[in-house]
Amino acid sequence: MSEVKIAAEVRTQFGKGAARSVRRENKVPGVVYGHGTEPVHVTLPGHELLLALRTPNVLLSLDIDGKNELAIPKAVQRDAIKGYLVHVDLILVKRGEKVTVEVVVETEGELAPGSFLVENVLNTLSVEAEATHIPESVTVSIAGLEAGDSIHAKDIALPKGTTLVTDPEAVVIQILAAQAEEPAAEAAEGEAAEGAEA
Repeated sequence: MSEVKIAAEVRTQFGKGAARSVRRENKVPGVVYGHGTEPVHVTLPGHELLLALRTPNVLLSLDIDGKNELAIPKAVQRDAIKGYLVHVDLILVKRGEKVTVEVVVETEGELAPGSFLVENVLNTLSVEAEATHIPESVTVSIAGLEAGDSIHAKDIALPKGTTLVTDPEAVVIQILAAQAEEPAAEAAEGEAAEGAEA
């Protein structure tokens, strides 16, 4: 898992006006908390943070006034229309500490021949992992599966040192038969065509 170094400045001004002026400087307001410490309000470099957050569950090495802290994103707020970062909550972690996070489930392989659809019932799995070894994603093979087949959380192989928190019996992926086009719709189209010819 990648560790990204980011310099954070302690913020002393709060409120919407202060947050707007921070964003005008291409910076992002945030809060760092955890381990029973008082929350620290910080300002983070916008572009660097945006790049770092492309990696799910990225481990951030924060330089806060010369003190180095490790943190992972807890909540990220983006502008609904333009997509820029509005605010970020970061939670402090320590090397060797176990944390519970959501990891993305990715699929690989081809389904059995036929008209089948993959339904992702769960897009993420809740897992516990060491803070500096959080997997970015987990991959599951759907090769050869057909309608009626399903994959449960317990069926997915997790990286070493990672344990499942999601209910093991939870269905993550199920394979459905593709629905044929409605015969009634085809009949209606036929009648419309006949009417046009008349």
